[in-house]
Amino acid sequence: MLKRSFDIALSGTGILFSSPLWLVIAILIFLEDHGKIFFTQNRVGLHGKLFKAYKFRSMKDTEPQGSSDEIQASENDPRVTRVGKILRATAMDELPQLINILKGDMSFVGPRALLPNEVEINQNGNDEKNLEELFAKRCTVTPGLTGIAQIFLPRDVPREKKFQYDLLYIQKRSFLFDLKLIFLSFWITLRGKWESRENKLGQADRRFNV
Repeated sequence: MLKRSFDIALSGTGILFSSPLWLVIAILIFLEDHGKIFFTQNRVGLHGKLFKAYKFRSMKDTEPQGSSDEIQASENDPRVTRVGKILRATAMDELPQLINILKGDMSFVGPRALLPNEVEINQNGNDEKNLEELFAKRCTVTPGLTGIAQIFLPRDVPREKKFQYDLLYIQKRSFLFDLKLIFLSFWITLRGKWESRENKLGQADRRFNV
């Protein structure tokens, strides 16, 4: 109850105070290529339930809206627009997901909300059955805008590695731990390091012993 109340209060406040920034971002996206402002996708939520996630469009407007069969983004992805590079580095492309948090589809902290049929770049021979079991376990909590995997791991590491950190969050989760992760997320945003290939805040494996 405390987590949900906090999500409602913070997302509502965030939408209110960031609304002028939404307008600026929308104008910049439109001026670059006259494409769509927002991008919606099916994402997997709590207990595997699908929901529509909202984002500012940061890639070229070539993919069908709501496509769930997309390739996982990578560092220096050629599909990313010039405005998109800035949005992704500062996580401003995810501002519309405050609406998802307000609705209850997402929380501020939790495992990343994945696409139903996302194609992973670095498969590395992962055991699909093991991945399915890990995926099911991470779906026992509401997906989050930020979390241990989002903060401490590069975007394109193997999915199994991300899932290990998602499960670590489930084990360690508490309201105070969520506050710490939110603070770290704001720090990364201010530094514009969300797209950094290196660990954004030091050696994650050493810090969490994973």
